[in-house]
Amino acid sequence: MSLDVYLIQEEKVKKTSSGIFIRENGQMVEISAEEWGKRYPDREPVTYAAGEQETNEVYSANITHNLSKMAGQAGIYEALWKPHKLKEGYNISEDDHKAEREFESNTIMKAKELIAPLREGLHKLKMEPEKYKKFNPENGWGSYDGLVKFVENYLNACYKNQEAKVEVSR
Repeated sequence: MSLDVYLIQEEKVKKTSSGIFIRENGQMVEISAEEWGKRYPDREPVTYAAGEQETNEVYSANITHNLSKMAGQAGIYEALWKPHKLKEGYNISEDDHKAEREFESNTIMKAKELIAPLREGLHKLKMEPEKYKKFNPENGWGSYDGLVKFVENYLNACYKNQEAKVEVSR
């Protein structure tokens, strides 16, 4: 299982994709055909939606749920997995899942609202790596380094697309 994050804007943009995706360090990442050839010289890649497309999605990323405990320790679980909980006025009890789903579906979260919590969490992660590496999954699926890279990339995308709508799938 994994967390998928998306930044969606009103205007469509053109995106070019190699269509080659691999699982790496607890994340789904896109690589080029050239990179595929270097890694797997004797195998043909399976591609998905290669080429240029018009989309409202300006950023997407994926990371394993195995890193949720580490994210929680760094204070960024909500910013990543449940950003609606950061919205002013959120005061729903932990056991009222129906009300939480309703609140989430009726709440628009903008990328700019995640900048401060992601920045703070990234700072915590980088300041005390050994503290957080203790939460590396025992099964090896995901790592401290993977979470740091994920948060860095997501934070940069939030800076670049501040008015984009945040969507998550968990």
